[in-house]
Amino acid sequence: MDTQAPQPFIASRPAAALQGDITVPGDKSISHRALMFGALAVGKTQISGMLEGEDVLRTAAAMQALGAQISRQDGDWLVSGRGIGGLVAPDDVLDMGNSGTAARLLTGILATHDVHAIMTGDASLRRRPMRRVIEPLRATGAVFISQPGDRLPLTIIGAREALPVTYRLPVASAQVKSAILLAGLNARGVTEIEEPDPTRDHSENMLRHFGADVMVSQHGPARHIRLVGQPELRGADVMVPGDPSSAAFPVVAGLLVPGSRFAVNGVGLNPLRTGLFDTLREMGADLTIRNARVQGGETVGDIMVEATSLRAVDVPPGRAPSMIDEYPILAVACALARGVSRLRGLAELRVKESDRLSATAAMLRAGGVLVEIEGDDLIIHGSPSPAGGGLVETHMDHRLAMSGLVFGQVTQAAMRIDDARFIETSFPGYVTLMRRLGAQINPANG
Repeated sequence: MDTQAPQPFIASRPAAALQGDITVPGDKSISHRALMFGALAVGKTQISGMLEGEDVLRTAAAMQALGAQISRQDGDWLVSGRGIGGLVAPDDVLDMGNSGTAARLLTGILATHDVHAIMTGDASLRRRPMRRVIEPLRATGAVFISQPGDRLPLTIIGAREALPVTYRLPVASAQVKSAILLAGLNARGVTEIEEPDPTRDHSENMLRHFGADVMVSQHGPARHIRLVGQPELRGADVMVPGDPSSAAFPVVAGLLVPGSRFAVNGVGLNPLRTGLFDTLREMGADLTIRNARVQGGETVGDIMVEATSLRAVDVPPGRAPSMIDEYPILAVACALARGVSRLRGLAELRVKESDRLSATAAMLRAGGVLVEIEGDDLIIHGSPSPAGGGLVETHMDHRLAMSGLVFGQVTQAAMRIDDARFIETSFPGYVTLMRRLGAQINPANG
């Protein structure tokens, strides 16, 4: 994918308010996990509403290469699993494209299967460190051979007699936690994890849904997770809700473009994923949840959005795990808010698809916003009408591209986004959906 020609766009102020109720693609985190757990289960799993972006399709292809049968029928996805310990060695290199989630979680699965596999990804993914998952997974008995800096391509020689892991996460990371839990499924004994701050718990929820014995207890701010190894997972239907990380972009656009009012329907509202919506409400955002319900162990609802004049916010570092992917679009909201916002404790952003901390600051500066980085904090001086007119360099990062396209809706002069092709990895049809609301997004002419 990284050999394709760039797809630049121009984003400019729309002539009217954004309107028209929408739905966003399925939750990426849940989609990845549904495919993986389905492949590890005995029997059939039917997945409805699965995100069909490139990241998730890479996971589907990888699980097929490891022996699961996966097909698409009438809009749903069907997985016939191999059972715990039943995966087979792939015939070729596993190419995870741009997906760090897929790569890290799959590393956990492969660590405790007696297979030899090689994993790679696109240029962006090959720059991202894998050490945070390799280090704890070595305790299972797996062998890892990586490129300098513990980067992809990565050779994984799975443990023949896998050992359970007891591990305290040095930083909050749902990917590392999930990788260890997935490894623990094929290890004899109990896998135990302590996380200093709660992170998204889709893996724990789905483990229960498929029949695993997983226990979670709270000790102050820390959470302890215990998983009994070698369960017999049973195929289970999964209904994937709309991704709150994807909903974030039209939600912020609706808050910022004057007069806008619409609903984003069927969004997952897991309390460990809604940090952005909580933060926007602290900024005065007019967000209302309607028709809240539970689907497959996950809370789902419709988000009513109405344009609001926002005020600055001071976001504590402890909130980062619940909104780690949403900081670029939150920064756009802060750029239009009254006062000076401070987003604290963003070290994790430096190891995402790009150095998102620096790249987010550069995006706002390109639009004429005064921004400072102090340590791991991002300080944004809000302006009611940023000048715009600059270039957003996306660094192959889909969330920066989507944020830049929203930013251009509210700057005085149009913003140019250097490359938007990577948006398809997580939000197929994003530009079309935003245009349907009334956003002004057009291909750049060279």
